[in-house]
Amino acid sequence: MSNSGKLVLGTVQFGCQYGINSAGRPDEDMVGRILGCAHEGGIRILDTSSAYGTSEEVLGRKIPEGSDFRIVSKYPKDVSSVAAMVRKSVERLRCDRLYGYLLHHFELFADNPAIWDDFVAVRESGLTGKIGFSVYTPAELDRILESGVPFDIIQLPRNLFDRKFDSYFPELKARGVEIHVRSTFLQGLFFMDRNALPEKIRPLRKYLQALDVFAAETGSDIGRIALNFNLQNPAIDGVLIGVDNVRQLKDNLENASGSCVFPDINVAEQELLNPVNWK
Repeated sequence: MSNSGKLVLGTVQFGCQYGINSAGRPDEDMVGRILGCAHEGGIRILDTSSAYGTSEEVLGRKIPEGSDFRIVSKYPKDVSSVAAMVRKSVERLRCDRLYGYLLHHFELFADNPAIWDDFVAVRESGLTGKIGFSVYTPAELDRILESGVPFDIIQLPRNLFDRKFDSYFPELKARGVEIHVRSTFLQGLFFMDRNALPEKIRPLRKYLQALDVFAAETGSDIGRIALNFNLQNPAIDGVLIGVDNVRQLKDNLENASGSCVFPDINVAEQELLNPVNWK
């Protein structure tokens, strides 16, 4: 049984350099091939943002004709009108409307909760079907839930090392919120050479080595374990992945089938699970 329909293709790397273990931005020919392979493999949601360099423009040029991709984009910092930004995203993406539109930076809501009225207005206008937030910490989600604002989608980090939002899933599902998770591979950290980690994140080496041991003992590989850790959680609706080429995408599609067992690895240095703290 395949869970590939839960995969969401992240496209930040189509517009700028991203990830600690990235091979670099794919050219537009490769982007077109990736998108064709994704659609053929059952992926139907693309995740982007006007803050991701030229990602929206590239998608607008390379999304295959006749495909039924649904697109989630995000509102960036340092712009004034939510409605104007959504219209600009729709124009760049060459689509009629967005599937979802997220507030990319929680501090914009914390500083000015009234901005959410603009998101609601955009949803009511039909420019997007759903609205929501991208969050990084439980404190941010607590503030959102306490505010009582109506939202349809939440995007948050979750992976084998980072389970801090799991306790929120029952309440989010009770509210009818669609849960999308990112950082499934911890921005590529799971695949890095254990002996070549940047100094700032070397404390994570022992956990990566424990993951290596688990994979060897269970006869699986880390990519399959990490991907299915999110895919097999019934509360999760969408699992973001980012790829640099078609081969990586095909590997993910193949890994999305079957079932896995998962290690119980508790990371003491929780602050290092946020890539913002790797610099």
